[in-house]
Amino acid sequence: MSERNFEIRNRHFDTLFNTPGLMWLGQNTNHFETAPEVRQAMLDSIAAEEFHAYAPPAGMEALRQGILQDVGLSGQSVMVTDGGVEALYTVCRNLCRPGDEFVTTDPGWKWPIHFSQAAGAKVIEIPIYDPARQYRLQVEQLEAAVTERTRAIYLVDPNNPLGVCYTDAELAAFAAIARRVGAYFIHDTTYRQFADSPALAARHYPERTLTIYSFSKWLGLAGLRVGAIISNPDLIELMASAPPNNLGCNVVSQRAAIAGLAIKDRWMKDIGPRQRRNQRVIHEAASRIPGLHIPVYPSQANFLVLEVIDAGITPEALCMAYRDENIMIRQGSYHTPAFGHRFVKISTTVPEAWADAFATRLPAMVEKARGIRQVGALF
Repeated sequence: MSERNFEIRNRHFDTLFNTPGLMWLGQNTNHFETAPEVRQAMLDSIAAEEFHAYAPPAGMEALRQGILQDVGLSGQSVMVTDGGVEALYTVCRNLCRPGDEFVTTDPGWKWPIHFSQAAGAKVIEIPIYDPARQYRLQVEQLEAAVTERTRAIYLVDPNNPLGVCYTDAELAAFAAIARRVGAYFIHDTTYRQFADSPALAARHYPERTLTIYSFSKWLGLAGLRVGAIISNPDLIELMASAPPNNLGCNVVSQRAAIAGLAIKDRWMKDIGPRQRRNQRVIHEAASRIPGLHIPVYPSQANFLVLEVIDAGITPEALCMAYRDENIMIRQGSYHTPAFGHRFVKISTTVPEAWADAFATRLPAMVEKARGIRQVGALF
């Protein structure tokens, strides 16, 4: 009997997770040292042994109010989830039905596609990997893609993996299209804290916009799994009617998130410039190597897309070359079968020494990648 794919995939990531000293530059995770206040909040929660009790099903009130205050969406409600992924799963499985159409971009983030397909929806992917379109969704593209069957429009903004951020005017136009066809607008704002001027679709279409919020990236709580759905109370009532977890998000995680919101301004003033510094170091290194190109710079998220196709190497070969250096980066095919052969993605919320290690080794890794022909599964 052949081994199941999920077993191979899990073993792959278990090996990565248990590799001492691995430099994680491939999952958009935040590896800057945790803020002392956040660490202490977790320690205090553990010392008080709060984890014996279930948390409130929609989240601690202090956290729910803190999230609303952070995004500035008055009149909306919040449902705390086990990370942004669960938020997207809950939304897609509650909204999508057989015969519906789910419209999104290519590239984008693949898991909402899987969730909506599992619910029976047909996925429409709009290609945006195009310098002529500035690597962003155009209003006329969305207009042409929607029909009377469009149930949901999903936009990760800033885009994962490209790092483009949509303007308020663009979001207003997208929202108007959604309203015209009666579609829900799923606005995934996981990376908005890294953008210079993020906007919110909910301001233009509050009745049917579901805003996805995450603490994984800006606060560095990826392994603690805490996120949220923000929407009007009627939609939150629907989302809360049969959630994957009806017993409340991790208590320790919520305490960490509450503490993080209290220091967010100070925290982002520190890590924001640091990750932009890392972007600059990687950009400068890439610009010195013929055939390498960063299409969106500076990225409005905490990662960069690095095009490698014109250097005569594959993304997978470059990933394998760096893996031998204890550095993990991500191949583009994780995000898009259509365009994934062109690029790798590199995370920038990492210690400066990690970004420097990537940049310093880049010339040698490109040369090494030229000789790599056999590549194992990378996922």
